[in-house]
Amino acid sequence: MATIDLIVLGMLKDDALSAYDIQKLVEYRNISKWVKISTPSIYKKVIQLEEKGYVKSSIVKEGKMPEKAIYSLTEAGEKEFVRLMSDISSKPVRIFLDFNAVVVNLDKLPVQNRNLCLTQIEENVKSLKTYLEENIDIKENSAKIPETGKAVLQQQYILVQTIETWIASLKENI
Repeated sequence: MATIDLIVLGMLKDDALSAYDIQKLVEYRNISKWVKISTPSIYKKVIQLEEKGYVKSSIVKEGKMPEKAIYSLTEAGEKEFVRLMSDISSKPVRIFLDFNAVVVNLDKLPVQNRNLCLTQIEENVKSLKTYLEENIDIKENSAKIPETGKAVLQQQYILVQTIETWIASLKENI
């Protein structure tokens, strides 16, 4: 959950936002592709962060729209942001790939089912690669996207290329 805290605090470091605005930024930046984060978790998270004193809310009404809470970072939130940056960056890197649960059990399947599972994983990897290529093309030359965001897209693309090569090798060897 510290990762979600860091993402929300980082977004609020830039601007005061509603939970809806944060959720839209998560979608726009494709954060849910590389961090387990959901829409309901964002709404719960801003409330938790407010209870901890890391963010404060103010109620605003724009035109005929209903009132909404706008969240901003507090001084304690600024300190927590720095602490989380240090804490998370100092931890060992772990890469969790759900499909590895399938891979370690492939030898327990008949060959036909084994090949089907590998083909499905391969297709999902190709689909992700296509998605990342399209996303990179859209955002590569955008001045609105920070270089750090572009760097994460490139990282994800390089990882998916490597997985694509690995799965082709796995299919040959199994």
